[in-house]
Amino acid sequence: MKTEMKEWPRRPLSHFRQSLLDPDEFTLTFELVPSRGGRGWKHDRILEMARMMADDGRIRAVSITDNAGGHPALSPEVFGLDILEMGLDVINHFSCKDKNRNQMESLLFGWDRAGLTSLLVISGDYPKRGYCGHPKPVFDLDSVQVVEMLNRMNQGNFEDREISATSFFKGVAISPFKYTEAEQMMQYFKLHRKVAAGADFAITQVGFDVRKFQELLLFMEQNSLNIPVLGNVFIPNLPVLEMMRRGKVPGCVIPESLYQQMQKEAKAEDKGKKARLVRAAKLLSILKGLGFGGAHLGGTGLTFGDLDFVLNQSLEFDDCRQDLIEEMSCSSKDVFFYFSQEKATGLNRPEPAGMRSQKNFSFRYSLALAVHNLAFDPQGIFFSAARTACLALEQTSLRHVLTSFELITKKILFQCRNCGDCTLADLAFICPQSGCPKFLLNGPCGGSRDGWCEVYPKERRCLYVRIYKRLDQEQQEQFKKRFVPPRNWSLNEKSSWLHFYGGLDHCSRGCQVPESKEDGM
Repeated sequence: MKTEMKEWPRRPLSHFRQSLLDPDEFTLTFELVPSRGGRGWKHDRILEMARMMADDGRIRAVSITDNAGGHPALSPEVFGLDILEMGLDVINHFSCKDKNRNQMESLLFGWDRAGLTSLLVISGDYPKRGYCGHPKPVFDLDSVQVVEMLNRMNQGNFEDREISATSFFKGVAISPFKYTEAEQMMQYFKLHRKVAAGADFAITQVGFDVRKFQELLLFMEQNSLNIPVLGNVFIPNLPVLEMMRRGKVPGCVIPESLYQQMQKEAKAEDKGKKARLVRAAKLLSILKGLGFGGAHLGGTGLTFGDLDFVLNQSLEFDDCRQDLIEEMSCSSKDVFFYFSQEKATGLNRPEPAGMRSQKNFSFRYSLALAVHNLAFDPQGIFFSAARTACLALEQTSLRHVLTSFELITKKILFQCRNCGDCTLADLAFICPQSGCPKFLLNGPCGGSRDGWCEVYPKERRCLYVRIYKRLDQEQQEQFKKRFVPPRNWSLNEKSSWLHFYGGLDHCSRGCQVPESKEDGM
């Protein structure tokens, strides 16, 4: 009897959005990374790779990075337009860095008109050295705020004025591969905000541990975060492997056991390339079995032949996925997992394992919270008197004294930058303007490592790690449901107290998460 050969489904044209939203499809995408410059063999090679994928039909879309690693490169829409003409869908990375909100809006209108409507919204890597030194970092909006802005643009009612409605399909990133509790839980809390703000799908960060992949799906199911997820299948070459081990690729960690195994494989004649491709094929098959909506493939220097090998080889593992779980689980014992392990399968049980961290006592935090509850909470006993006094002083020359007193006090306690639109009460009284190089207001970026800031490793703790350790479980539950609107720059270097009591700061626009998909899906 002839054995039927398995094949990935092929289509003459790719329809990424329809494919990903179809629960019966396993959607494949591939990441392309433009380099610096506008011409050259590297760019020709990328376009040729895309053309071969378009002709092949198994890859539904390619994603195009936006200044990956913080280095300047060809902007993603340039390749995007060329690739769309080939008949292959495009997911443009939309980084929050390097552009303010007005430039974002202008760029997005152009992309919508050109048909580049599938986006992966990310915080972006901190900018590296460019022309004549390091550039000024621009992080005007964070990824949650951008998704919320896109949601409004899609509705055609933006900033209280009618616009032609856009049709963006909004993707977000999520990393289930953090080693510490604070980092991991803050990633999940931010995912809550992204889904509530209107995210349509998610792509995981680069990771290699199957149990961590499955943890994400369990967490999303238990918290009704009902969007499809693409699992990241990344195939590193040896130089990238070394960079990941040294922490030079933001947010990407290679487990030590896996690194040692790859070093052994690198002694082979092909420098371990086939072994890395086979490992990717195994992971691809496992992700399909776990229930992911698809897989996002990528890697430096891959050819279409390499991709074809991985896709074909993965089908050979479909009947023995369970036997691969132990081999593809490579976290060390001190890695935090939200769920307890099921010994029989090596994966996770649906019961939470319990939190390890206890709330850290902070006298400064306790004092600030007490003052806030008394004078800045509308239910506080001193709220009316404080508001009346501040607004009365605003009409006199003493307003400068009040502003100076506020700045000096908050400078000593919180390293205040005098932004005039204070978010201390939203972030456990830790200032994001002085504490986060990316000024993020709705959760961490994905670049932290072992609790350290991406930009200042071993020097400064991630702002959101510090915040997590100040919150008890009830406060954490409230935290994940909040939405902090963008900073209003017209209030800069003025009294945030006067702006708060006068209804001019972000609090007047509300800090609750926008209408949630959790209730509507």
